[in-house]
Amino acid sequence: MRIMNKYFRGTVSMVYMMTNNEVMNRIIAFSRDANGMLTFVGSYPTYGIGTGTKEVSTATANDGVDPLTSQGALTLSRDGRFLLAVNAGSHSISSFIITDNGTLVITDVKPSGGAQPNSVDVFGNLVYVSNVGNPANNFTSNITGFHIDDNGRLTPFPGSTHSLSTFNAQPAQVLFTPDGSKILVTELTSNHLSVFRVHKNGMITGPIVNNSYGQGPLGAYFLSSGILLVTEADSNALSSYSLSDDGILHVISGSVPNGYKTACWVVPTKDERFAYITNTLSGTISTYRIEPNGVLSVVKHITSTPPGTAPGLPMDVGVSKDGRHFYTLNGNQGTVSVFNIQDDGSLVRVQVAAWTSFPYLGSQGLAVL
Repeated sequence: MRIMNKYFRGTVSMVYMMTNNEVMNRIIAFSRDANGMLTFVGSYPTYGIGTGTKEVSTATANDGVDPLTSQGALTLSRDGRFLLAVNAGSHSISSFIITDNGTLVITDVKPSGGAQPNSVDVFGNLVYVSNVGNPANNFTSNITGFHIDDNGRLTPFPGSTHSLSTFNAQPAQVLFTPDGSKILVTELTSNHLSVFRVHKNGMITGPIVNNSYGQGPLGAYFLSSGILLVTEADSNALSSYSLSDDGILHVISGSVPNGYKTACWVVPTKDERFAYITNTLSGTISTYRIEPNGVLSVVKHITSTPPGTAPGLPMDVGVSKDGRHFYTLNGNQGTVSVFNIQDDGSLVRVQVAAWTSFPYLGSQGLAVL
């Protein structure tokens, strides 16, 4: 009998965040009620270490916020059975089973195939992780593949490690296409969007190197139609693309600005009519309208934390499976802001949930089940 048949019931509603702690990395679990409100459940060690407030690269400011400079540091499998986490300080990735009450059971920890992993994605039984590199190897960057079995165990396979567009391109996200036929890697410092073709045995070929329309591509999301959304941290904007079968990206809307600083993370609503972008250094969230053809326009903005309270700098994002609630991790607090999603895509803030009684810097990664 598969372990997941024993543990997973598919009815639990949770939000997970990662501490990225340099002594012992941990996953913080919150339960979600019918109104989207969060209650702290527990803390689960990854048996790896993070970087704390230390940045994985000298290319970004060492301000204690967004140390991994990535989207996808904490990732759910598409069926909600597994949670995968990167341990950038110990160059490893951890795999957890999600139980019927949302608690986590660690099943495996494996070397990431490089130095300082900062993003991971899974499609079926295939896992790929991006590695930034470190000063000892001149920040040599790559992506590396694993197979994940029904018990959550990870097996690296030879020949799956591939370099990016340049030897020291800093990856910000590794992301499968909706059909799993390709992998996209956003490269923050090279301003490239690299595409790899995925073969049936899990091996990849590439990269096919595309230029990002704007500067500092970081977060990315594929809509069900295949349209790609990419944030641009340096251009303070969002772009949309179509992806052809040959791995070439075609710009639909190029660098649509929202008037705030460092557009870094992106997630759409369940109906894919809107997308939410976190403008980290401005402490705001922007709502973009997505037309059926992928054309983007800015609708409105909201602060991550209530006016008059300590400003939260929003980072990682997620939308609940029922499409009713939006969540963002405030990287300068270690808190999670909770919003109700209205029919017109606007957000109504309802909670700022905390797991500690004091601000916590260095946290990264958010996953919403």
